[in-house]
Amino acid sequence: ARHRGGGRVNLIAMEDGSVRERLHKGIAAHTPIDGAPGPCSHGDGGVDGPRIEAAIRELLIGIGEDPDREGLRDTPSRVARACEEIFGGMREDPDSHLRRQFHEPGNEDMVIVRDIPFVSTCEHHLLPFVGHAHVCYIPRDGRLCGLSKIARCVSGYARRPQLQERLTAQVADALCRELDPLGVLVVLEAEHTCMSIRGVKSSGAQTVTSAVRGAFRNDPKTRSEALRLLGLPTSVRGG
Repeated sequence: ARHRGGGRVNLIAMEDGSVRERLHKGIAAHTPIDGAPGPCSHGDGGVDGPRIEAAIRELLIGIGEDPDREGLRDTPSRVARACEEIFGGMREDPDSHLRRQFHEPGNEDMVIVRDIPFVSTCEHHLLPFVGHAHVCYIPRDGRLCGLSKIARCVSGYARRPQLQERLTAQVADALCRELDPLGVLVVLEAEHTCMSIRGVKSSGAQTVTSAVRGAFRNDPKTRSEALRLLGLPTSVRGG
């Protein structure tokens, strides 16, 4: 195990653009990162626009609408174009953003990027879930990536049919693969419209998931400090 004292925490609030705050703390007993699975597979090419248009036309007929009336005539093509963006993450490698790295030898200070906005699609009902991601990692010997690259990685994994639990783990494991950090902590908070507009109709209910790797899993003090800085309960353990 490696020990660092008197380090600093780099705390970045993404929601307000360039707001940055530096805090000071000591980091205890970092252990090597846990093993991570390989990257997930990605789709090829763009969406099949004509097939989506035909499916949406059938959907409109199925709910009792007239797809040829003025207000709906262009809806199938609009939905097809929207799918290009909503599911655009299927045609990219989100890990690639993290490969733009730089080095500051000896730097093993905690880096936190919080309040990264994301929108994803629940694969069970194809309805959106919307929230914020909080990402924290401890670099290994100054191996760092650009802060915006972390947000792009989150977006790449979010823009596809997803489960929040899977999305959380994918972001954490991407950081493990590409940066080999001493520790990673990812927390996602989101509202699922499949709960708020149908079924139980629990508007405002928040789902919180976490993925904990390396030093954050093995060192309770380091984990608690990161969660405190994020304003989250220090009892979160994650998968």
